Amino acid sequence: MATTELPNSRTEPDGSAVVRVLSYNVRSLRDDTAALARVITACAPDLVLVQEAPRFFRWRKKLARLAAASGQVVLTGGATAAGPAILCTLRATVERTEDVLLPLTPGLHRRGLATAVVRFGAARLGVVSCHLSLRRDERYAQGGMLLDRLAGMGVEHAVVGGDLNERPDGRTFRLLADSLQDCRTAASWGGEFTSTPADPHQRIDALFATRGVEVLGCGVPDGHPGVTGTDLRAATDHLPVLAALRIPA
Repeated sequence: MATTELPNSRTEPDGSAVVRVLSYNVRSLRDDTAALARVITACAPDLVLVQEAPRFFRWRKKLARLAAASGQVVLTGGATAAGPAILCTLRATVERTEDVLLPLTPGLHRRGLATAVVRFGAARLGVVSCHLSLRRDERYAQGGMLLDRLAGMGVEHAVVGGDLNERPDGRTFRLLADSLQDCRTAASWGGEFTSTPADPHQRIDALFATRGVEVLGCGVPDGHPGVTGTDLRAATDHLPVLAALRIPA
């Protein structure tokens, strides 16, 4: 349960920006989309890193409808990234976006990355939404590709979020945590486990940040004002991860 308030979004006098980032597997909007929109809205994120966005018939319209109902706009991703997407508020100034398809293993689901570079005033931030493989060896290779992509984005500060399909003791999770800050470990807030909403017992969804980013709090927004257990259980088959980050100017 969230026992303290997470800092609100703001711009600091020194030009740094406090931003809220939400990572959320929305299961192709197959569940209660009104509950999903209420959860996102209550979290008041500047960025939403989506996994399992709609990928088939009228997928753009479905994703746009979720964004509008949540006070967001679609930044990038969806079917063009094989599921990951990024939503944002109008507070973000978009510098560029790129959807990346990862190598396809025959017989397995195609994976990809939704990436963007945005600015909040004088603060510049790389953003990556990911959904890694269910298979251990492919997942580890994708973790390395993600870090390579991040290194090539030309940004000093970045946030990565997604459904890793792996717990913190797994080697892909450790690979990411060795190169980046695991935001939950850096500043725990709210709940820990993201799967499943009916029986939270494992943390397989996470947010990571580069070393220069200050993590002010990160966790499942269970008990956050406006977020109800009923909505969390109805919205999708994962719990979201919310973080407040201070991005240097």
